[in-house]
Amino acid sequence: MKSSTIREVRAFIIDPGEAGADYHNQEKGHWLVDTPIANPMSVYDEYKDSRTSWGINALGTVVVEIELDNGMIGVGTSIGGDPACYIIERHLSRFIEGQDPRNVELIWDQMWRATLPYGRKGLPIQAISAVDLALWDCLGKLRDEPIYALIGGKTKDRLQVYATTARADKAKELGFMAAKIPCRFGPGDGDEGLEKNVEAVASARETVGPEFPLMLDCYMALNVPYTIKLAQALRPYNVRWIEECLPPDDYDGYAELKRKIDWLLIATGEHEYTRYGFRELIARRCADILQPDINWVGGLTEARRIYAMASAYDIPCIPHGSSIFSYHIQYAHANAPFAEFLIMSPEADQIVPLFGHLFIDEPLPVNGYLDLPDKPGWGVELNKDALTLNRPYRM
Repeated sequence: MKSSTIREVRAFIIDPGEAGADYHNQEKGHWLVDTPIANPMSVYDEYKDSRTSWGINALGTVVVEIELDNGMIGVGTSIGGDPACYIIERHLSRFIEGQDPRNVELIWDQMWRATLPYGRKGLPIQAISAVDLALWDCLGKLRDEPIYALIGGKTKDRLQVYATTARADKAKELGFMAAKIPCRFGPGDGDEGLEKNVEAVASARETVGPEFPLMLDCYMALNVPYTIKLAQALRPYNVRWIEECLPPDDYDGYAELKRKIDWLLIATGEHEYTRYGFRELIARRCADILQPDINWVGGLTEARRIYAMASAYDIPCIPHGSSIFSYHIQYAHANAPFAEFLIMSPEADQIVPLFGHLFIDEPLPVNGYLDLPDKPGWGVELNKDALTLNRPYRM
């Protein structure tokens, strides 16, 4: 493989244009918007009805292209919209352009150290993630290998997938191994809301039968006493795990949940960042399952460190669904038993690409399994014919 140099890094936002073009910005009529879903803002009456009311979709997707001097282009994505574009074009670009793309560790470390004064979690790490994923795409294309082959090869012949959905019955019909449904109400809804949560789980259990695994996604909406009370009430319904019950930084709270709840598993990590955050979750014995989002946690470079730490404690990693980016790391790690697939059809009744029209060839699960093609890099191509990509901070 001949060495190459990074010619340019480009950061884009997706022009909404067509409905569903940006999966971070769904419109009314979609179950993710219209279904009551407990969240950090649902303690306020004016923001209970829809997560878009308080701006979960305010930033949108950032798309990064890294172009090499031989014309090859690597692609990565994250959340962050305009602000992430600004960070990438105006700050991170100095550590990227002119570099050898094979030096992914060096580039990551320089980006991370340079953003410490305003970073460490959230938006700056998401921007770094998009760049890192694009770098790995370049590396795969330079070596003509898929990412999973670069990081160790397959540890399993096929990748099993569960569905996150509002319709557990449809997930079972579509062949998924399990279903994760949203927690509808939080502490602000009192005992009545808790009873409605139990009723929703009981209804889902009835539709899928006693053996089909069910999980509950609580999206940072609960507190320790409420979670314990809810978990007690859910005992008859054989819930496999309860997910992200507390604010991400409440490590003591998660440790208390894990000590006091032993009839179901505690999962978290979707909104945790870098190895340092996951070191806290592991050291404090906060979780049975870790759920880094490969697009947010620092990209593949940082996720590999997290998986290595987790393996030393026999903790499985089942990432927050980020489609093609999480599939490769799941294939390549023994402590990564299966993957998440978010059902993005408005009625939660069909399998459609997670990223909407972003990629031409995003692989989709069939009968509960995901098979990756043997294409170099991430194995997907930007669908520029169907999208308008705006570069707001061209240098």
